Amino acid sequence: MITCISIDDEPLALKQINSYIAKVPYLKHQESFSSAIKALDYLNKNQVDLMFVDINMPDLSGMEFVRSLNNPPKVIFTTAYREYAVEGFEVDAADYLVKPISFAAFLKSADKCKERFFNENKNEDSSKVDDQFLFVKSEYKIVRIDLNEITYIEGMRDYVRIHLSTQKPIMALLSMSKVMQQLPENYMRVHRSYIVNLNKINTIERMRIVFDKVYIPVSDQYKDDFQDFVNNNFLK
Repeated sequence: MITCISIDDEPLALKQINSYIAKVPYLKHQESFSSAIKALDYLNKNQVDLMFVDINMPDLSGMEFVRSLNNPPKVIFTTAYREYAVEGFEVDAADYLVKPISFAAFLKSADKCKERFFNENKNEDSSKVDDQFLFVKSEYKIVRIDLNEITYIEGMRDYVRIHLSTQKPIMALLSMSKVMQQLPENYMRVHRSYIVNLNKINTIERMRIVFDKVYIPVSDQYKDDFQDFVNNNFLK
C-alpha cells in the first residue's frame, strides 16, 4: 500500500485527483490540501510515500514546496503548463501530469510509481534480511533466530511459538505486539494469533494461508491489508 496526499489550490482539480486515487487499490489517500503551506505542516508530523502536487499555487509553488523538504516523499506533479516538465524532473519527480488529466494517464503514472516503489523495497529487503536476526530467551537459553528462517509465529497467551523452516518451533515468553515491533516489513499480522512471513507464502486457499498441512486464517481485522498485499503481487 502506497500512502499519499494531494495538493492543489483549485477545488475541482483537487476533487478529481482524489477521485482518481480512490479508484486505485494500492493507493491509500491520507489527506488533501488547498495550499503547500498547510501540507508542509502536515508533513512535519506525518510520513507519506507519495504526493500529487500542483505546481502553480499562490504563496508557495509546488516546486518551491518540494525543494524546501529535506527528505521529500516521491512526487507526481500536476500542472496545466508543459514547460515545467524539465524543472520537475530536476527535483527527481516520479512523474509529471498535464491538466486536464485523464484517469488513463493518472493510472499509468501511478503504476510507474508503484513499480519504482516495488524495485526499491525489493532491493532494500534483499540486502537486509540475510543479515537480520533476533535473540530470544527460550527454556533458560538465549537462542539466535535468523529472520529469513521464520515461516510464521503463533500467539499462545503469554508465549509465542516461532515456527521455522529448518528446525522445530521455538517457544518464547513474549507478546505478539512486542514481536511485531521487531520484525521487518515482509512480516504481516493476519490474525490475533498469527504473524506470517510474506516471503514464505506459497498457497492461499479461501483467505487461509497454507503452510504444509497448517491452515492459518486471515481475520476480518487484517483482511484488507492482506488483500492489498495479494492484489499488489497478483499476476494478471
